[in-house]
Amino acid sequence: MSKKGPFCIRNAAADTFAMVVFCFITGMFIEILVSGMTFEQSLASRTLSIPVNIAIAWPYGVFRDFMLRQGARISPSKFMKNIADLVAYVTFQSPAYAMILLAVGATPEQIITAVSSNVVVSCVMGVFYGYFLDACRKAFKVPGYTPHAH
Repeated sequence: MSKKGPFCIRNAAADTFAMVVFCFITGMFIEILVSGMTFEQSLASRTLSIPVNIAIAWPYGVFRDFMLRQGARISPSKFMKNIADLVAYVTFQSPAYAMILLAVGATPEQIITAVSSNVVVSCVMGVFYGYFLDACRKAFKVPGYTPHAH
């Protein structure tokens, strides 16, 4: 546990901002261009995802930090941090994403395609999200936050 304790309002705000913005943009891209969803289906999915992302952003940030610490126990390298970011992103986000798509009426085929595509894209996206989240935490001046020091 860091010096800032288990909960910090700036941490929660940074994590929430990062997740809402990142997931809205990347989700719409995948849903329309890869999964074949209509603009209206994707907009409904992205709109529904906002309160979901608000609800899961801080728990995801805590989970990600835990995964980064576990990865750092194996190796302090940047490569291991990237692997930990990827694993955290895929294992936490995929089930939530599938439920959102189900709720907006995507077909089983669309859900499988979107979630599978998201897993593949997450090989890059999870790492970029980690950097984006680090930048948001720095911009929000999260107390006790030092990027990559886990």
